Amino acid sequence: MDGSFAAAHANYENEQREGQSKLTTEKIGVVGLGYVGLPVSVALADAYETVTGFDIDKRRIHALRHSHDWTNEVEEGKLLASSLAVTFDPLDLAACTFYIVAVPTPVDNNNIPDLSPLKDTCRLLAPLLNKNDVVVFESTVYPGATEDVCAPQLEKYSNLKSGHDFQVAYSPERISPGDKLHGLKDVPKIVSASDRITLERIARVYEEIVDAGVHRAASIKVAEAAKVFENTQRDVNIALMNEFSLICDRLGIRSRDVVRATGTKWNALPFTPGLVGGHCIGVDPFYLTHKAQELGVHPELMLASRRRNEDMAPEIARKAIQMLMSQDPNVANAGVGILGITFKENVPDMRNSKMIDLIETLQDFEIKPVINDPIADKAAVEKLGLTLHSHQEMHSLDLLILGVPHQCYQDSAVIQDKIKKGGILMDLRSAIEPSMLRSDIIYWSL
Repeated sequence: MDGSFAAAHANYENEQREGQSKLTTEKIGVVGLGYVGLPVSVALADAYETVTGFDIDKRRIHALRHSHDWTNEVEEGKLLASSLAVTFDPLDLAACTFYIVAVPTPVDNNNIPDLSPLKDTCRLLAPLLNKNDVVVFESTVYPGATEDVCAPQLEKYSNLKSGHDFQVAYSPERISPGDKLHGLKDVPKIVSASDRITLERIARVYEEIVDAGVHRAASIKVAEAAKVFENTQRDVNIALMNEFSLICDRLGIRSRDVVRATGTKWNALPFTPGLVGGHCIGVDPFYLTHKAQELGVHPELMLASRRRNEDMAPEIARKAIQMLMSQDPNVANAGVGILGITFKENVPDMRNSKMIDLIETLQDFEIKPVINDPIADKAAVEKLGLTLHSHQEMHSLDLLILGVPHQCYQDSAVIQDKIKKGGILMDLRSAIEPSMLRSDIIYWSL
């Protein structure tokens, strides 16, 4: 451990908050201002005097400079009052001492981890690094990526030595988009580093913004594994519920009714069936399975769960076709409406939304559904070649699919008014109580 790191840590420990409004020990730079990076940046700006947020998307920076967050994670008033500086010029990060990386880590068309955004970020940051700087990665990766991929990239383009001149660390993001009850400050933050002094330095920074406290992981690999396991565990359990819901459908019973009955026992797990999309549960397990296969372990259960969850949207679409054909074999003429196409309720995020897979399957049968979603990112919808319609354009429908139960879709009376007599309502998340609907409506749910 470089002695200068110990000195920097000592200065941190000796700093007193008394008499000053914000901390000045660290100058913080956050790379990536999306669903994760922006809330982290704004929270840090409340505690630290110098916080700079960087994003390569100039349109994003322009919107944030006008106090508009199109992800709806940070309110306009909060942005307006924040001292956070946002930029698309990497040179504005040059004075930082503490970097946080929150860029996307997607998979490619073959579900292989795509670390190119992470590598690009390392190449961007490397020339800016100075001795004693820390780079904390929040992006989801497979165990080993921080030390085996990111650190070498930073070394290569900075001519500095990781672990001697600068330090890398890992603190997985745990933000759930749209969840106002479990925000950044409410969920314990996992932190990890290759040495104790750096670990404490990182912990002190996050402790300023996370009321729930921090968990010091045993190593960087442990923290990386915790993140991918967290979402893989949920993926496997949802896959089980999806498979169970298909069995219930064949039995002519609702899985939701079974879950309610099962839930009366103290050790029942509160999982429900549904479409698994987005940039976390639908992606993160592939990072773990990729690493497992590199190590010679075939993760049969994980991969089978991914297949089951990936198959659910086409499965539901085929069920819709089957129900329509029972009324009229000429399904191409059927009036079909869809409410909600984002990956999750009350968020505009369209990334990896399985509602798109459902729509494409319907289109294979020449059905042209009328789609409504006032929350969805309109630019992202247009890129998919889809058109959004108003509520008024949805009437006398043969089939209405309540795909994503946004808050604006909670009125069962409004929903049933769109369905013709004897029509069908497919409620993918069991958001509507069937007893509240007209008796002539054919109700189906997962």
